[in-house]
Amino acid sequence: MSVLADRIIFLTGGATGIGKECVKAYLKAGAKVAVMDSDENALKDLAAESDSNMLFTFAGNVRSEIDIRSAFEKTIETFGIINVIHNNAGIATPSKPLDQTSEEEWDNLFSVNLKSVFRTTKYGIDYLKQTKGCILNTSSMVGEIGQDNHAAYVATKGGMNALTKAMALDYAPFGIRVNAVCPAGVWTPMLRKWAGEQPDPSGIENYLDNIHALGYCPEGDVVADVAVFLISDAARFVTGSIMPVSGGAELGYKK
Repeated sequence: MSVLADRIIFLTGGATGIGKECVKAYLKAGAKVAVMDSDENALKDLAAESDSNMLFTFAGNVRSEIDIRSAFEKTIETFGIINVIHNNAGIATPSKPLDQTSEEEWDNLFSVNLKSVFRTTKYGIDYLKQTKGCILNTSSMVGEIGQDNHAAYVATKGGMNALTKAMALDYAPFGIRVNAVCPAGVWTPMLRKWAGEQPDPSGIENYLDNIHALGYCPEGDVVADVAVFLISDAARFVTGSIMPVSGGAELGYKK
């Protein structure tokens, strides 16, 4: 039997990158997935590659309460219930120290990366209470160990990790688990954009390989495999976890 059979997953930022890999893994594991993303062209490509009976897509922006509320309502109209909310939408730009970050850039990062979790919880938690479902947040290892020249982004992911633990405590009485998956480097369009902003873009691929103890920077499928585990019954007694999927990037110095 498929490990996610009969699960309905609401996923933000699922048209590209890690989110798209999670969609593919969830569908393969037997789930039905409702994907909200602001990139309409990428959503069309995703829909063309997938079983239309298992996938529902919604073009919307996680900055908008109206879009999020509408996406939940349409998901319920389509699938009837929601078992999982996966908060994956995120941006990484700009790559700057704090004093060089504008207030607009700061607010934009926090609105997409962190406040979106507030919005999806506000409009989705009652559905999860009905199913004793779970929440999964896509975080980043930089929220645990820091990163230079990326202050606002790091702050959003540190906030997400703390928020994951607080939410796990708040919603445990309802049988709702809340966890975060925490990659280091993963090759996605967002990471490639970040790489292009660095002082030495040509050397960044070698750098990203070397920061992982396992010796390479992976694709998003490694994160998707762990995401499947965390929302499955195999992780039924796991909550408040900030799960590294990092190839050992945080373990310390290496030669």
